Amino acid sequence: PKLSNSAVLPVSSKLSNPAVYIRRYLPTMKISILFAGGLLATAASAFQPASRPAPAQHASRVQPLSSMATATINIQENAQRDVFGMEEWARNCGVQTAEGFQLTSQDGMDYSVVTNQNLPVGTPVLFAPAQMILSSSAIQDEMGGNLEASENALANMGETNRLPLFRLMVKILVEYENGDQSPYFPWLNALPRLFFNGVAMTDACFDCLPPYVSWLSQKERNNYTKFLNCLKKGYSPLSQQTLDNDNLIKWAYNAALTRHQVVVAAQEKRITPLADMFNHGTYPNCEITYDPEGNCMVTTTTDVAAGSPLTISLGDPSNPSPLFATYGFLDNDCPTVFCKALHLQEEMEELKFGFKDLLFATQTGDIGPQVWDLFLYKLLKDANDPNLPAFFEACTSGNEGAKQEFHGQYFPYTLNSLREHVDGIIQTVDNLSMKANSYDLSTHPRVPAIVAHNNLVKETFLRVKSQLDAMG
Repeated sequence: PKLSNSAVLPVSSKLSNPAVYIRRYLPTMKISILFAGGLLATAASAFQPASRPAPAQHASRVQPLSSMATATINIQENAQRDVFGMEEWARNCGVQTAEGFQLTSQDGMDYSVVTNQNLPVGTPVLFAPAQMILSSSAIQDEMGGNLEASENALANMGETNRLPLFRLMVKILVEYENGDQSPYFPWLNALPRLFFNGVAMTDACFDCLPPYVSWLSQKERNNYTKFLNCLKKGYSPLSQQTLDNDNLIKWAYNAALTRHQVVVAAQEKRITPLADMFNHGTYPNCEITYDPEGNCMVTTTTDVAAGSPLTISLGDPSNPSPLFATYGFLDNDCPTVFCKALHLQEEMEELKFGFKDLLFATQTGDIGPQVWDLFLYKLLKDANDPNLPAFFEACTSGNEGAKQEFHGQYFPYTLNSLREHVDGIIQTVDNLSMKANSYDLSTHPRVPAIVAHNNLVKETFLRVKSQLDAMG
């Protein structure tokens, strides 16, 4: 399809949200050179010159709000997002999209990208020029030594790999201070105000989550707290008014966290306005890449029918809890969930099992084989059973035949242990959801997301229980 930087904005465009960079983290993102050959030539020829230049990376320097900005961004959680205004701004900065590209929303708060035309595999969907993209390395050059003290503090905490995210957060704060004088004002004004992830949760929220996702969510909030403390310790290009505003800093952190893209692990993260509007899909149909010049390209990876959402991958779909803790959305199409055996982390480490290895199927209740291994290993260990070393060797060497012999021998005990665990989680989740539903939604707006997550866990574990009950 032809790519165009012209678009007819809906009549309701004044009510929407600007799309800040990808609000999803792409842990598996790779710098593809797909476009270096024929596809790049095809895509480039389809893009037309932008009507206005993109904002310069170093155009904005921090000055006191009182001397520069005449209007600032309203970050209240109920504030409107001007998404379609951001889309128009992005196109004027050189962003171009395939015909059929459309932003849509069902509630006026959460937005997604759909296509109203059929898109064959390999179709260029979006192009964004490097000059308008927020790059952590370019921000480092722009800030100079202003962040040295804060970044040293983070490095001393062992957080060196998170410095690119820290720089993106500071850049958002810098542009916020510049208000409507910032070249990124339309993008900032389109960002979400209300987040549902672990950083945005309160202690009351954590009290309503099962142990595993509560642990993940609190880890996310602890990560933010490290950023907050380091920002206040050292020199920075930010005003004291900003440094004293914890809600503002948390908003900027969440914007950077949920909309950035990993380009080079621990070295380079980027946020691309409008490209950040692509939501996560369990079975994504698009991929985001960067060419050697730093331009952003979004391309279909499958044939996409008209009327379909255009989605990307933000993480492993086999375990939705990390996505919920980081991004605040529930992946309803996830095929599996972690078995919630958080109390067996010591045994998991001994067997070298990860959370993604210990799964229950959401639709069938099927139990992953390593779940059986883990629970039997725990039983043998607690009983100081003489067969423990041999079973451990069978698990770590992948000797399936030997493992099955042990499972046959101890099956009734493993079955009973697993049944007790599943029954306990079902009861726990019921109690947690009951507590969540007792909260006032006006003061706890994240309750519906929490209850939805708990319901997914409960429904999956009820299917697992049916499987176990059928076994004896």
